[in-house]
Amino acid sequence: MDHRKIGELMTHGVVSVRPDTPFKEIARTLADHDISAVPVLDDAGRPVGLVSEADLLRKAANRSDLSGRTPLPDLEAWERARVEGSTAEDIMSAPVVCAHPDWTVVEAARLMAVQNVKRLPVVDETDTLRGIVSRADLLRVFLRQDHAIRDEITHDVLVGTLGLAPAAVTADVKEGEVTLHGTLEDARLVPVLERLRESVDGVVSVSQDLKHPAIRQ
Repeated sequence: MDHRKIGELMTHGVVSVRPDTPFKEIARTLADHDISAVPVLDDAGRPVGLVSEADLLRKAANRSDLSGRTPLPDLEAWERARVEGSTAEDIMSAPVVCAHPDWTVVEAARLMAVQNVKRLPVVDETDTLRGIVSRADLLRVFLRQDHAIRDEITHDVLVGTLGLAPAAVTADVKEGEVTLHGTLEDARLVPVLERLRESVDGVVSVSQDLKHPAIRQ
């Protein structure tokens, strides 16, 4: 039972810029490729930062508002330097948070949540850029067909991992929601089966109608 790896979900052929790329060229690159951010690469192809639309908009937001309707708070020195910057190196967010191709969706999603980022450059063992993965890429695992999820649960989990007879427990899957039916000889397996959401890609929720002599109905 294998989770899909980031290397399977990431975007290859990533559009990137150099540290000395001018502000306007970055804006033009985002517009031309219809993307919202670009990694900044050094001479060895390693990500040293990331420039997003939000980084570019700081400059526009910092301009004087003659109407006075939206006053800006005072900026700290490092924020002021980024706002006044004119190249990728000046305005990029750094250090950049990266993932690796052999990571699972769970690992990448947790890192995104902890770091509060929308995308992760994907690097190899030498820290060279190999791709980029976004929140939307990770959500693609939930597009798995119900029959594929059911087959994995039946063959890989119930029979292959837990060694249950094929008819002992069955899985109904509808829109990624799994319902388990059947009889277990060992009640200790119930919480194991309920954790399928963590072990099978595409599972949205798990409920069960499992019977066992030791389980009160």
